[in-house]
Amino acid sequence: MSISRREFIRLMGLAGAAGMMPSSVFAAARQPSDLYEVPKFGNVTLMHMTDCHAQLNPIYFREPNVNLGLGPAHGKAPHLVGNSLLKHFNLEPGSIEAHAFTYLGYDEAAHNYGMVGGFAHLKTLVNNIRDSRGPGNSLLLDGGDTWQGSGTAYYTRGKDMVGACNLLGVDVMTGHWEFTYLDEEVISNVNDFKGDFVAQNVAVTDDALFDYKFADFEGFDEDEGTAFKPYTIKNVGGARVAVIGQAFPYTPIANPSRFIPDWTFGIQDEHMQGVVDSVRENENPDVVVVISHNGMDVDLKMASRVTGIDAIFGGHTHDGVPAAIPVKNAAGKTLVTNAGSNGKFLGVMDFDVRNGKVQDFRYRLLPVFSNLLEANAEMQTYIDDVRAPYKKELEEELATAEETLYRRGNFNGTFDQVICDALTTVKDAQISLSPGFRWGTTVLPGQKITMDNVMDQTCITYPETYRREMSGEEIKLILEDVCDNLFNEDAYYQQGGDMVRLGGMDYVCDPTAGMGERIQDMTLNDGTKIEAAKKYMVAGWATVGSQSPGEPIWEVVAEYLRDQKTVKIDKLNTPKLVNVKGNPGIEEYVHG
Repeated sequence: MSISRREFIRLMGLAGAAGMMPSSVFAAARQPSDLYEVPKFGNVTLMHMTDCHAQLNPIYFREPNVNLGLGPAHGKAPHLVGNSLLKHFNLEPGSIEAHAFTYLGYDEAAHNYGMVGGFAHLKTLVNNIRDSRGPGNSLLLDGGDTWQGSGTAYYTRGKDMVGACNLLGVDVMTGHWEFTYLDEEVISNVNDFKGDFVAQNVAVTDDALFDYKFADFEGFDEDEGTAFKPYTIKNVGGARVAVIGQAFPYTPIANPSRFIPDWTFGIQDEHMQGVVDSVRENENPDVVVVISHNGMDVDLKMASRVTGIDAIFGGHTHDGVPAAIPVKNAAGKTLVTNAGSNGKFLGVMDFDVRNGKVQDFRYRLLPVFSNLLEANAEMQTYIDDVRAPYKKELEEELATAEETLYRRGNFNGTFDQVICDALTTVKDAQISLSPGFRWGTTVLPGQKITMDNVMDQTCITYPETYRREMSGEEIKLILEDVCDNLFNEDAYYQQGGDMVRLGGMDYVCDPTAGMGERIQDMTLNDGTKIEAAKKYMVAGWATVGSQSPGEPIWEVVAEYLRDQKTVKIDKLNTPKLVNVKGNPGIEEYVHG
């Protein structure tokens, strides 16, 4: 049941007066009284959500205690966690904002403040901001990763999220996991979406261009060879606002290209500069922004290289960054933001636009606490109707969590360990590999682990599992490749995920080393050294190149959980890290 913000504060006050809450918790609880009061500023308001991963209902989501930044990224946002993040952004320890943006005291704070996100609660917040700004003075931007990440999204091929976004009133979006459906499904969903789908960096291959099967799609430009509209122009608050789209550059590498064989991607700085210059010259805009799914490090670099962009609203890396980061370039500066994930945050950028340009701005990243925002009735009805055909299956209780089960972090999370342990047990393997996805919700101690939770962690369109022999050398090559993707000091060589998760083995990792030298001292759980030439039985899932032969990963995990009944991690296969002492992107955290 949802309660209003006023009722929540009243109840917290009664609890504090009755001695039911520690004084520090009560002090923090009084802060939400102005959490959603965002004074109107200027004449153009751009709201931004990203990476909701199809989470229609409120969820728990624990922020990372490891988000390492190396080289030029060392000590800079978004590579700050815990106390370092609080200090950098001047956030009060123990406050509701501290809970929203960090992992600190997570279990207790999650019980105190409740779940986050949920489209019914998000719609209430969006409506409140819209109403406060007045008709025609705001836009809602969606950075993508919207149609994937839940059971209902999988079963409806993303249609549930298209409908939810239409009801929410999304004006412009771009994509990434949207492209993990078949190309004809992508086009169908874009046609059903009532806003604009923009992506300047998605082109049609030369081979497909002459007989393109989507030639009638309105976003396709035969002369330019682009598959989707590169930008759209919106009139907001008396200003002309250009919104350029930047889809995830590495989609055909990070995800199966077989689903979208006729489209190419890429960062494409030069093309972006050309689009910006053309828009500036031909469209007479007062504001130019980019809705991006690059990942924040890539956005920061792009902002330093491409001129003429007022702000980049970024996604992909799931970084909840409380402030907009100004980046200097040859023609001025560009503001870079990133708005977290799972529907947990709504970014609000207010521009003062006069004399044809941005004069000033204000930015807030608002956490969406479902206890503090009433559920919008129309959206809640929609969600209930969407879930109804799958409700019994998704709400099956599989086991009980005896500790916090989470994913987000550069290395192994406890729910990842559950997946890895399921693979080694059910598939009778020595070692298991699981992708370092950044999506996936959190389960608190004492909660039932439902099929919903399992689907939140595993639900992709290529979920098939495998069991096969690999040599020690092959395993090391896989780990080195993913580690370079994560820790290469050049952001343009990063793809934005986290390190592959492991079961059954440990290793030492030096993130500061070069390619081929980061992974050391690989051993099985019993301490036996893994030998380069020796073969090991490995189980895994989510193969990108070709479809694996096994059952979907959620069936494997569900079978394991039904047998376990309760879950407490006996051994977390997270690596020993070296040469990262003092890095503000890591803080010690003991699970369990």
